[in-house]
Amino acid sequence: MRSCNAFLLLLLASASALAADGYMIGVGAESDGDGGLSAAVVGGVGLSETTWLSAGLAKSAVDLVSGRKLETLYADVELDHFFDPIGIRVGAAYWGDSDVLESNDWRAAMYYRNDTATLSLEYEFRDFDLVIPSTNFFMSRRVMFDADGFGASARINTSENTSLRLRGIKYDYSIPFRPVENVDAASLLSVTRLSLINTLVDHRASVSLSIDHGLKNWDIELSTWENILDKSRTRSLTVRYLMPMTDETDIELGVGYDDSELYGDVAFFSLFLFFYGD
Repeated sequence: MRSCNAFLLLLLASASALAADGYMIGVGAESDGDGGLSAAVVGGVGLSETTWLSAGLAKSAVDLVSGRKLETLYADVELDHFFDPIGIRVGAAYWGDSDVLESNDWRAAMYYRNDTATLSLEYEFRDFDLVIPSTNFFMSRRVMFDADGFGASARINTSENTSLRLRGIKYDYSIPFRPVENVDAASLLSVTRLSLINTLVDHRASVSLSIDHGLKNWDIELSTWENILDKSRTRSLTVRYLMPMTDETDIELGVGYDDSELYGDVAFFSLFLFFYGD
């Protein structure tokens, strides 16, 4: 899923990997063809040779069909410790707009890593507070619920310069959702790929190919997810290109395209700068 918080999780993973020899700070922004805009800052620091602390903060803004501007805050912190060959990760996050949708998330993962591959089992608990807007048939109402997410991921070095990454997760919600009743509500909350409702998913999966070319890197990702409210599906393609600017600075350019049954087809663009130090 290529919403703001999904991308921030990817940056947090990168921060953990890069912070082993010091620290990393990344800043950037993403925009899409529907007028959505997000900005993020992420960082990681090596507390020891086997322990990494990462954190991130992001904010996005979109205009809803009601005329209201939806501003979403996302904050995340994660701790990673590698015992060799087993490692653990624990994290916590907040994201949302108190007038529409909020979530407090806790997650944990156990992984195995060697020179060829990293295999991970993941769990996530999400505590939601959702305000469903009024429609022609239903009055506005507040719903509080939670979800358990179980997933797995793998990163495999397919050659000296290429690697393949696979990830999938499925959520089990504490309350049932009736898609027919929620179609209008989902459309009111989702006018762009950065809308809050796009993080309220039944399941998601992704596959990506990373290609190193000297100090430069290409990353090509295919992902898909299903919205829990109306069972609409989104398919996404993202291409990112990372290259050095100086010995201690990288720049990453990203372009992508979503094919969504909920908010239509949309292109998006991202730009990030990364700074490294000892």
